[in-house]
Amino acid sequence: MVQNHNIHIKISQEARALLGRLEYQRGHVEAALRVFDGIDTSALVPKMKISIARKADRRKTRSQFDSPPMPLHAVSLHMEAIYLKSRALHDLGKFKEAAQECRMILDIVEAAVPKGLPPGFGKDSKLNEIICKAVELLPELWKLGGFSLEAISSYRRSLLNNWNLDGETIARIQKKFAIFLLYSGCEARPPNLHSQLYGSFAPRNNMEEAILLLMILLRKFNLKRVEWDPTVMHHLTFALSISGELKPLARLFEELLPGVLDKREWSYNVALCYLAEEDDLTALTLLKRILKYGDDSDNIKELLLASKVCTEKSAHTEGASYARRAIANIQGGCEQMAGVADLLLGVTLSNQARCAISDTERAAWQCEALEVLGNAEKKMHGKDSRAMYSLSLENAEQRKLDAAAFYAKKLVKLEAGSELRSWLLLARILTAQKQFADAETIVDAALDQTGKWSQGDLLRTKARIQAAQGQLRNAVETYTKLLAVIQLRTKSLGSGISLAKGSKDDRSLEIDTWYDLALLYLRMSQWRDAEVCVSKIRAISPYSALAWHAKGKLYEAKGLPKEALGSYFRALDHDRKHVPSLIAMSTVLRELGNRPLPSVRCFLTDALQLDRTNHVAWFNLGLLYKEEGVRSAAEAAECFQAAALLEETTPVEPFR
Repeated sequence: MVQNHNIHIKISQEARALLGRLEYQRGHVEAALRVFDGIDTSALVPKMKISIARKADRRKTRSQFDSPPMPLHAVSLHMEAIYLKSRALHDLGKFKEAAQECRMILDIVEAAVPKGLPPGFGKDSKLNEIICKAVELLPELWKLGGFSLEAISSYRRSLLNNWNLDGETIARIQKKFAIFLLYSGCEARPPNLHSQLYGSFAPRNNMEEAILLLMILLRKFNLKRVEWDPTVMHHLTFALSISGELKPLARLFEELLPGVLDKREWSYNVALCYLAEEDDLTALTLLKRILKYGDDSDNIKELLLASKVCTEKSAHTEGASYARRAIANIQGGCEQMAGVADLLLGVTLSNQARCAISDTERAAWQCEALEVLGNAEKKMHGKDSRAMYSLSLENAEQRKLDAAAFYAKKLVKLEAGSELRSWLLLARILTAQKQFADAETIVDAALDQTGKWSQGDLLRTKARIQAAQGQLRNAVETYTKLLAVIQLRTKSLGSGISLAKGSKDDRSLEIDTWYDLALLYLRMSQWRDAEVCVSKIRAISPYSALAWHAKGKLYEAKGLPKEALGSYFRALDHDRKHVPSLIAMSTVLRELGNRPLPSVRCFLTDALQLDRTNHVAWFNLGLLYKEEGVRSAAEAAECFQAAALLEETTPVEPFR
């Protein structure tokens, strides 16, 4: 009688599971849920665990169990009922309850088979299919309910435990998990991998875990274990770019099988990786491979990138050519892209003009640079800070200071004073206009908006402005503040505190500061203080040209020209392009009269080749021509005229 009653209950429970499935398939979600609620799941769970355990391990004897197991088809039916109940709750927007129901399936299986399911388990009764669906559904339910940590835990559970999933399902879960780690904004603890092999990689944060998953997927694609999915490469590119690991990304692109990516797309992506790692030569080589045979109308982004590489590395001369090719193929196209092409062409022409040997070429390139930079600024409707900065800078270097100041002021306003280089450019332009008080006000305003650790360049500019106004004591005080900032930064770095990228190298800035102070003390006839500054430079960099140049100036101030000459020679030994030492060499040699004038002139022409706007070099070259007599009077007059014009418009620091 009792046995018949148990059979009646079992049939009733199975009937409810079947009825609930039928109601759900008909779309009667609430009716299905009422039927599923009538199933006494808690009474069925122990029997389901026993049946699953016995099916998974046939070596166990019947005597090991307290009650006879359920038939496997009945286990499948009740598992499906739990799964469909979870789906019904999901359809009604009850995501937390749905997740809790779905989790019950995984809890039952894990309790029954702690070491995981054997291959082919339950396929004859759809049980394996239901388990796989539950494994894939659970993290999605937690995500929909807003439970990010539970979702991450479920993803890890699905991938670290053996659920007998097929390769495509595992790949789908890995991709979804990686995307969630990348973009959810939830930072969870790294996985606790007890079974991790010694020496193998274990992720330390969400980003590393996402990258690991995506790289595993990429390896599966290469081994053709799963079908290629291009979005995986997009997500991996984003992840590695954010983490700054571009060389590994380049290697991953290079390992892709031929045909997976179009050759042009492949080369472009790898070039981006190498460019981000400052391997410009490799990047440019890859881009040239695309541009050699491709149709320019389809290669606009490659042309612009190649031009950008050449622009940033002025040693490459093809930048203007690539920019012109891009401009020719953008005609009538995107105005913003056309503006970028004009900007790149303008910057490239400006670089070429600075390196030009012929005055005719220089003038032509400078004229065209201003024209195309103006076009870029118009096409971008005055809202692109790069175009406005380049236009202001080019006007300043061509000594068109009113236009330069106009664009610099617009630039500072456009950026709301957020960019240090724009403040510095405006201040330098104002000093070139001899508006020193206004320039100092600009620097003070910038200092108010800048953190202490980023004030180095501003303080140096302020000290030079004060020195230009004859406020030598104030300038010394400002340089002292600058040295204190540098010392604080150095100590902080030594303590392991990381600073933002983009700030000037402290070692270089400290050398420049001691050099400026040495020259300042010489103006004040404080020779002992100047010598201390020189010794400071040598302590930082024993082979610094600045130390030897300052030492030479000290010898000159003491009336020791031969010793000064020796110091300038040493400076040029360490840096053949040190313009102040080239000029100083020529002046001392001319005073000593040890060499013929043409050989002395070589030092000045070399200096002007490096810096065409150096008024001191032009003035001294004029003196040389004057000493040659009437036959060089015209050349002397031209040099003096250039020197006078440049001196009137020389900033306290170079514009660039």
